[in-house]
Formats: sequence, structure tokens, C-alpha cells
Amino acid sequence: MTPALQSILSPAGPDAVVLARLAWLLFGAGALIFLLVAVLAVAAVRGRRGKSWSRWLVVGGGLVVPIPLLAALMAWSGWQASHLAWPFSGAARIHVSVTAHMWWWEVRYRDTRSGRQAVLANEIRLPAGERVYLALASADVLHAFWVPALGGKVDMVPGRLHGLTLQADTPGHYRAPCAEYCGTQHTGMALDVLVQPPAAFDAWLAQQASPATPAPQAVVSATVARGRQVFLAARCNACHAVRGVAEGATLGPDLTHLASRRSLAAGTLPMTRAALLGWIANPQAAKPGARMPPSSLPPEDLQALAAWLESLR
Repeated sequence: MTPALQSILSPAGPDAVVLARLAWLLFGAGALIFLLVAVLAVAAVRGRRGKSWSRWLVVGGGLVVPIPLLAALMAWSGWQASHLAWPFSGAARIHVSVTAHMWWWEVRYRDTRSGRQAVLANEIRLPAGERVYLALASADVLHAFWVPALGGKVDMVPGRLHGLTLQADTPGHYRAPCAEYCGTQHTGMALDVLVQPPAAFDAWLAQQASPATPAPQAVVSATVARGRQVFLAARCNACHAVRGVAEGATLGPDLTHLASRRSLAAGTLPMTRAALLGWIANPQAAKPGARMPPSSLPPEDLQALAAWLESLR
């Protein structure tokens, strides 16, 4: 699995460019002040006794220099902040509702022009060069949404809805970690953010809005058919929805197009057969504290269930 970009110093969108400028300015100003203080400290230790300049240093370093410097910095940062996108939903074609859970992400898409809607988990895709509105909420404790390469951090407070507008200009794979401590698996709660050309994104959204469809090569597979039966018989559908098979469950991630995603368990594991088998059998081994219980399925049923889930693209 290709490593995802997670750095404010590698901006891939207009808001991220503004924030990167502010970060570099603060870094440069901090380094300059540090060097100045170091020089003054050395001068104070090694200097000869004589006329004291302490009064002038206090007045100059405490009033004359900081006041205009901080005023200029405040004015410049305010001007830069005015270039950040306002979280206004009316101008965006794509609306994405992101709800944080302990410890996974529920994602719901709505295309205001075509009317398409889709539900997925732990992954967001964005059309390159287009502003997308995100409605951010938390289902339990305090979380925070942050894609360092694309924009700023927004807290997700239970009981409140927070808006954010994102634009990504460079196609690629980015990582969005939960940026507010939320419990045992805080570090195991990440979003995959994939930016695609607009045509590829529209095709992906159309596919995600459709019910679950096994991969063509798996349609006649007895193992895959058995896996669907195991999913229902083992009551996996009590927590997980698969549109077209079992709908309505919201306790766990929607699995409708599970195999089209890049990772499992909110970025904890790669999307492979081995990882899928291990996760179903014993989630606690990979993600201690996860709300999903271990499975007591026989090996044959476990293999069949993994094969069926792997066919959901």
C-alpha cells in the first residue's frame, strides 16, 4: 500500500498553501528570535563590565521592536486568512457528511446535481480542482478532522455540526488522522483521502451509490455464495449494512463496497485477504479496544465470509 502524504509543508490545495505560508513565517520568525536571544545571552556572559545597556535593551526588546512586529504579523496573517474558503454548503456540488465514532469514520455522500447518495466508511474521495463541503459531527466523544496537506484542523464536538470546505488541486493519496485524543485507539483512527480527476470521481461515486455487486469472476463461486449466507446467519448484519443484502444497521461501518477501499479498520490494516481474515477472527489482535467482538466461526465459514466480502467492489 503506497504511503499517504501527511504534511502541512507539502500543500496540495489553496487553503493548505495559505496555512503553509503562515507555518513557514512563524518558523522563520521563531528561528530569528531564537538566534537573537542566543547572541544576547552570549554577549551578556562574555561581555566586559562597564556601561549598562540593560535599560535600552528592555525598552527596545520589550516595546519598540515587538509592538510593530506583532502588529504587522497580525495584519498579514489576517489578510492571508481572508483567502481561506468559508464553509458555505450552497456553492458546492458535492456534500460529504463525516461522523466520527470510536474508532472509525462514517462517510455519507450527496451529489446535489445528480441526486446520487452513497454511504461508506474510513475513506473520502474528492474531485481534483473542485470545492467540496464537509459536514462534520461526532457520535460519542471529542474528535478532530484534519487533512494536513489540504486544510486546517476542525474539532468535532458531540451534539454540534461543524462545516468545512476543502479543495484539492493535486490528485494523490492523503492521510487524515484523528487530531484530538479520543481514547485507546486514537492513533488507530485515520481516514484515507484520495483525490481523483473529476471524471474518475464521478464514475466512482456512481459505483458507490449502487447496491452491492459481487465481482464478475465471483458470481458463480459457491464459496462466495456461502459467504453471503454466513454473513446473514452469523448476524453480522446486526451491526453492518450491505445495501441490496441487509440494510439499516448503523452500529458498525457500512460494508457495501468494502473491497474497493484501500484499508481496513480505519487505516490499521491493508485491504488484503489475510488482513481481512485476521480482522474478522480477532479484531482485538490488530486494534485492542475496538468495539467489534471476535468471531467463533469455523475456518470454512470464515474463509467463505472473507471471500464474499472481498467480492464487494
